[in-house]
Amino acid sequence: MAEINVVPYIDVMLVLLVIFMVTAPLLYQGVEIDLPQQSAEPMAQQDQEPVIVEVDREGKTYLNLGENPGEPVTTEKLVATITAVMRQRPDAPVMVRGDRGVAYGRVIEVMARLKQAGVPQVGLMTQPAPEEG
Repeated sequence: MAEINVVPYIDVMLVLLVIFMVTAPLLYQGVEIDLPQQSAEPMAQQDQEPVIVEVDREGKTYLNLGENPGEPVTTEKLVATITAVMRQRPDAPVMVRGDRGVAYGRVIEVMARLKQAGVPQVGLMTQPAPEEG
């Protein structure tokens, strides 16, 4: 009876495994964030008020801190203010609230600037889905 020689298949599998192990870490580049799950529970009440960064439909950035929270802030002012807040309150929660119509890249840019300012973890704010019934 003729038998199949599996040694070449094992060699190919091991080569592919090595290639995967080498290239997988190179593919991961980006901002580390904790994305909310669809069935997530609301966040528990915290002792500190969160720092909220808002991005409107036009891509303008707002910060709920400072003398005029309703006025847009520049990227430089955002980074400077958040850096100061992180020095004062390193465990302050930071949340990003982006408009549904804003470009995804703009929200990612703001999150990258927050990481640059020393924020260890950035949360995304959402509205609960309407209940179907």
